[in-house]
Order: sequence, then structure tokens, then C-alpha cells
Amino acid sequence: MSTMIAADRVAAARRRVSLGETFSQTMTMAWRALMKMRRNPEQFFDVALQPILFTAMFAFIFGGAVSGDVESYLPMMVPGILAQTVLTTCMATGTQLREDMEKGVFDRFKSLPIARIAPLAGPMVADLLRYTIAATLTFGMGLVLGYRPGGGAVGLFAAILLAIITGWSLAWVFTWVGTIARSAQAVQGISMMILFPLTFLSNAFVPVDTLPGWLAAFVRVNPVSHLVTAARDLANSAVVSGEVAWTLLACVIVIAIFAPLSVRSYKRHM
Repeated sequence: MSTMIAADRVAAARRRVSLGETFSQTMTMAWRALMKMRRNPEQFFDVALQPILFTAMFAFIFGGAVSGDVESYLPMMVPGILAQTVLTTCMATGTQLREDMEKGVFDRFKSLPIARIAPLAGPMVADLLRYTIAATLTFGMGLVLGYRPGGGAVGLFAAILLAIITGWSLAWVFTWVGTIARSAQAVQGISMMILFPLTFLSNAFVPVDTLPGWLAAFVRVNPVSHLVTAARDLANSAVVSGEVAWTLLACVIVIAIFAPLSVRSYKRHM
């Protein structure tokens, strides 16, 4: 009986959490995640190595075949690598969430009168640092290889910001997967099945008009293709095209669907 009363009190306290308190609690959870990253620097290996390896590898493998030479291929490829790198980086969000749940870390949050979204959103806020590192290294490696973005520093910054926003919104999908999967390995497998077809079956690395008609139709409606095109417009020409609006709209839709699903699924574990 006393346990039920205590649970009711905790639930009542949670219902009184204000918007300001929710923000503060989310930032606290983000700080916790940053400290965890600091103690486990291997979490940065993927965001540090993948952009460098993928940019150099795809440039030299496909540059001559697609555009005739590496330098001509870079304006097309580097924004594509940017999208791929940031989006694959956000897969780790769900995996790390599932690992914390398996270790019982989230059991400690059950007795705390905090917003239920805070333990989920906090690590995602911290992951913005990982997205920023990945995006910056991608363009940095591109510059080393000879990429000269026509959009200048402003266009480059806008492309990075758009990619980070998209990665953060898509991370809600993997957060939801992390709350429903039974293990961290399952989260990783499901996430790869979702993301890899989307990134490779896009216009990131080859022109759409070189693809078969049925595949080109899918590529044109693929949200990743909208992100890649928008990033190219921003980085190469500093143009805010309609693709930017479509990408941001897709981000809003993903957050509106999967943030509540993540919280609802997380509550079942509470």
C-alpha cells in the first residue's frame, strides 16, 4: 500500500513539472551524457574516423567514374558524405539508450520527479556535439582534397546546421527503436536496416538520371535526397532552395511522430 502511495506521489509530482523545469532537467541529462563521453572517448572514434575515411574513399573510387576526376566530383559528393555521416552518427543514440536501460540506469530515474522526456532528450542534446564534429571533419577533409565551396563560409555553415538539425530529428526514430528493442545489438541491426538503404538509395553519390526509372522514382522522394540537394545548394551556391523547406518539414514531421512515441514507450518501462 505504501509503495502505491509513493508511486502516486511521484506521478503527481511529474505532472506538475513546468516547461522551464523540463528544459533545465534536459540540460542536466545532457551534461551527464557529456561527462559520459568525456570518460569514454572511444564514443568519438566513429565521428572522427568515418568522415575522413569515407570522404577520401568515395572521392578516389567514384570520382573518375562519375565526374571524370576527383576535383569535379567533390561538389557533388561532399554534401552527400555530410548527410550520410551525420545520419549514421545518430544511430548510436538508440544503441546507447538501450545499453543504459539494460544496465538499470533508467531505474534510478523512476523515483525522480522529473519530466519523462528529459532522460531521452538530454543525451540527444549532448549528441549535437558529435554531429558537429562529424560534419566539420567531412568538410575539412573535402577541403584537403580540393573542394572549394562556392557558397563560402555562410553557405558551408548553413549546410552543416541543416544536417545537424536533420540528424537530431532522425535520432528520435532510433530513440524509439531503443525503447522497444530487446537488446543494444537489436537496436543497431534495426537502425542499419532503416538508415543504410535511405542513405545509399539517394542522390548522395550518383546523379539521379543515371538510375533505372523505378529506382530514380524512389530516390526523388527519399527524404535523404532532399537533405543532400539542400546541402549542395547551400554549400555550393549559398542558395536557400525549396529543398531546404522540404527537409525542415520532414524534420518537424519526424519529431512530431517519434518524440511522443519514444516517451510513451519509455513510460512503459517506468
